[in-house]
Amino acid sequence: MKAHRFMLFAVLMSLCTVAFAQSDMEKSDAQKSSVAAVPSEAQKSFATLKSLAGEWEGPATALEMPEMSGKMHISLRVTSRGNALVHELQEAGTPLDATKYDHPVTMFYVDGDQLTLIHYCDAGNRPRMTGKMSPDGKTVEFELKDISGSTEMHMHHSVFTIIDANHHTEDWTFMMGDKPIHAHFDLQRKN
Repeated sequence: MKAHRFMLFAVLMSLCTVAFAQSDMEKSDAQKSSVAAVPSEAQKSFATLKSLAGEWEGPATALEMPEMSGKMHISLRVTSRGNALVHELQEAGTPLDATKYDHPVTMFYVDGDQLTLIHYCDAGNRPRMTGKMSPDGKTVEFELKDISGSTEMHMHHSVFTIIDANHHTEDWTFMMGDKPIHAHFDLQRKN
């Protein structure tokens, strides 16, 4: 008889546990959908940039310094469980050796209600910019917010324009003292 009471007690406890777990799962799903239902402008802009994940190549034109023009390779990779986008730039055909060749890294992420980028520059500083998407949803433009490190030479402004799924452009403005240097990248998807 004691065995039957114990068995009945165990079955009832199991059913209660399952019922509570399902109730908690339903609450979590409802809470998640209410939070995810209306993405902020920063989240929309970030999703647009994340659609560029992949390998890209194309010509870079430095408008004020044509001798610095050439073919570039850009890698964009979503990381940190989708919370960050890594942008790595190098001259096409050069080995991946950041100690010998330029290899700046830029991180994109949403910080509160702002789309933010931090550019880890070969000049040894870290400009931070905030971005906004154009009304047509094809361009994300970044304005300088602040800089860690030297301000004499720094990345000051950037614009990402999506032409289609396999073609985008990047425009970067680098400040050398008070002289802006504009670089335009016309990039095709490689994978």
